[in-house]
Amino acid sequence: MHASPSHESGETTPAAPTTQTPKRTSLLRRLVIGRPRSLSERGLFHRLTLIPFLAWVGLGADGLSSSAYGPEEAFRHLGEHTYLAVLLAGMTIMTVFVISTAYRQIIEEFPHGGGGYVVATKLLGERLGVVSGAALLVDYVLTITVSVAAAGNVFFSFVPLQWHGFKLPCEVLAIVGLTTLNIRGVRESVLVLTPIFLVFLATHAVLIGWGVFARVTELPATAVHIGTGFREGLTTLGLGGLVMRFLHAYSLGGGTYTGIEAVSNGLQLMREPRVQTARRTMLYMAFSLAITAAGLLLCYLLWHVALEPGKTMNAILAERLASDWRYGREFVLVTLVSEAALLVVAAQAGFMDGPRVLANMAVDNWLPRRFAALSDRLTTQNGIVLMGAASLVALLYTAGDVQHLVVMYSINVFLTFSLSMLGMALTWRVRKRRPNHRFWTGLFTFGFLLCATILTITVMEKFRVGGWVTLVVTGSVVLLCYAIRAHYRTVSRGLSGLQAELALAPPRSIPKEAELPPDPAEPTAALLVAGYGGLGIHTFLNVFRVFPGHFKGVVFLSVGVVDSGGFKGEAEVHRLRVQTEDMLGRYVQLARGLGIRAASRLAIGTDAVEEGAQLCLELAREYQRTTFFAGQVLFRRERWFQRLLHNETAYAIQKRLHWAGQTMVILPARVR
Repeated sequence: MHASPSHESGETTPAAPTTQTPKRTSLLRRLVIGRPRSLSERGLFHRLTLIPFLAWVGLGADGLSSSAYGPEEAFRHLGEHTYLAVLLAGMTIMTVFVISTAYRQIIEEFPHGGGGYVVATKLLGERLGVVSGAALLVDYVLTITVSVAAAGNVFFSFVPLQWHGFKLPCEVLAIVGLTTLNIRGVRESVLVLTPIFLVFLATHAVLIGWGVFARVTELPATAVHIGTGFREGLTTLGLGGLVMRFLHAYSLGGGTYTGIEAVSNGLQLMREPRVQTARRTMLYMAFSLAITAAGLLLCYLLWHVALEPGKTMNAILAERLASDWRYGREFVLVTLVSEAALLVVAAQAGFMDGPRVLANMAVDNWLPRRFAALSDRLTTQNGIVLMGAASLVALLYTAGDVQHLVVMYSINVFLTFSLSMLGMALTWRVRKRRPNHRFWTGLFTFGFLLCATILTITVMEKFRVGGWVTLVVTGSVVLLCYAIRAHYRTVSRGLSGLQAELALAPPRSIPKEAELPPDPAEPTAALLVAGYGGLGIHTFLNVFRVFPGHFKGVVFLSVGVVDSGGFKGEAEVHRLRVQTEDMLGRYVQLARGLGIRAASRLAIGTDAVEEGAQLCLELAREYQRTTFFAGQVLFRRERWFQRLLHNETAYAIQKRLHWAGQTMVILPARVR
C-alpha cells in the first residue's frame, strides 16, 4: 500500500491488522466507539478541531488539575516553615508565566505541533530529540496515571477509611473507560467532559475567593506570623539553609507545572487559525493555573491546613471553610467531586498528546510505523491503546501512590522543558537582527536554568523514591528507539540495493500497442504497490518472469493511506491523492516501456487492508480473468519483532480475497 507523504517509499506503509474484520461494523462496536468517519465528508477537519475554549478544556485541564497535588506537595515539604508559602505562591505565579510565555513563542516557531520532541529534534539534533521524545512518552503515560490516582485520592477523601480498598479497582476502571472514550474521538471526549470543567472552575473560585476574603481581618496577624517566622528561620537555619529549604519545597512541587507543554504538542487539534487558537489556549491555561495554585497555597497558610490520614489538603481546606455553612457539606461534596472529575479530564492530555508523540516518532522511524496509522474513527487508535495499557501498568506498580507518581512524573516533564528551553535559547542567541532577540534569549535562558534546577533537585532528592525508575524506563525507551531505527535502516539499505540492481535495465521506447489499457477479456495481472521503489519493481518483473507469456496486461493498484502525519486538512488529503496518482503513473510508464499494456487504480483511506481489498474486488468485476499479486519483504531469519515493525498488509488482503473467491499470489523480496 502507498504510505502517506511523510513516509518514504512503499516499504514505509503503516502496519495493518493481520486478522479479518467483518465488513459491517458490529452494533456493539458502533454503540461504544461510534460509526466510521469518511475522509470525503465536507467540513470534516473543521468539525474535528477545537476552538480555544474546548482546547482549554481538553488540554488546559491537565495544567489546571495539577493544582490538586502540586501545591500540596510543595506546601508539605515546607515542614514547620509554612510562612515561606507566601514566597512559594509568588514563585509559582512567576514560573507559570515564564514557562507558558516561552511555549507561546515555541508555538509560533513550530506551528504544526509536535511539542518537545519536534523542538529538540529540530534545534538540538536527533539524538537529543529522541531523548525528549522518550521522556514525553513516559510523561504522558504518567499524566494518565497520576491524574487518575489523584482523582481517586480526592474522591475517597470523603469516604470512610474502611472503603479505601476499592480505590485501586475504581482507578483501573477509570483508565479503561477513558481509553474507550478516546478511541471514539477527541472532540467527543472533550464535549462530554466540559460540564465537569465548568463546575470545577466555579467551586474553586468560591473556595479560593472566600478562603482569602474570610480571613481578611486576620491578615495583620498573619503578616506578623510571617515576619516572625522569617526571623526565626534565619536564626536557626541561616540564610543559606532557609534558601535551600525553600528551593527544596519549590522543586518538589514541580508537579504544579506539568501540564503546560500539552498545548504546543496538540496544535493539530486546534481550529484554524491554529497558532492564534493555541496561543489563546495557553493564555487561558496560564491565568487559571497561576491563580488556582497560588491561591491554594495562600489558603493553606491562612487556614493553617495540615495533613490528615486519608484526606487531601484541598479536602481539609474545603471542610474547614464550609463547616458553618447551611449547605456546607453539599458544597464540599460538589467541590471534591468536581476536582476528582477534572483530574480524570486531565488524563485526556495523555490520551490526546501521547499518541501524537508516538506517531511523530513512528514517522521518523524511531518506533513501529503502525503507531502512525489512523482508525476508522480517525484517531491514532494503536497509540491510545498503548498509552492506556502502559498507564495501567504504572498504576498497579505504584499501587496508586500519588507522591511516588508525582516524583516520577516531574522528572521527565522538566527534562523535556529543559531541552526545549535550551534549544530555543541557542536559536535566539544567533538571531541578532530579529526584533526583541535579547528579550527572548534572556527568557529562554532563564527558563532553562529554572527548569534544570528543578530537574536536578528532584532527581537528587527523590532518586531512591521512584526517581531511578523514571530514569531507567526512559533510558530503556531511548535504547529501544535506536534499535528500531537501526533495523529500519538495514531493511532500507537492502531494498535500495535491490532497486539499484533493477535500475540497470536499459529503457525502451513505448510500442504503440502498449499505450492501450489492458483488454478485460485477456488474462491480466493486478499488482498492489506502495511506493515506486525496489519492492514494487522487483515484484512486477517477477510476475512476468514466473508466468512468461501468460498475462497480456497489468493493472497497478495502490491505497493512499492517510496517517497522523498527513491528517492535517483537506489540502493534505488532496496532495496525497495527487502523489499517489503520480507514483502509479511511473509504474504504468515502466510497464509500457517493456511493451506491456498497463493501467492503474487508487483509493484513499485510513485502513490499507480494508481499502485495498475493496479496490481489488472492484477491479475483479471489470477484469474477470485477473490474478492479484503483491510483494512482501522476506528475511533470512524470521524473528518475533519483525511482525511488529513491518506490516502484514499483503497477507491480510490475501485472506480477504481468497474468501471472496479471488486468487492472490505473494512474491517475496529477500533482504539479507
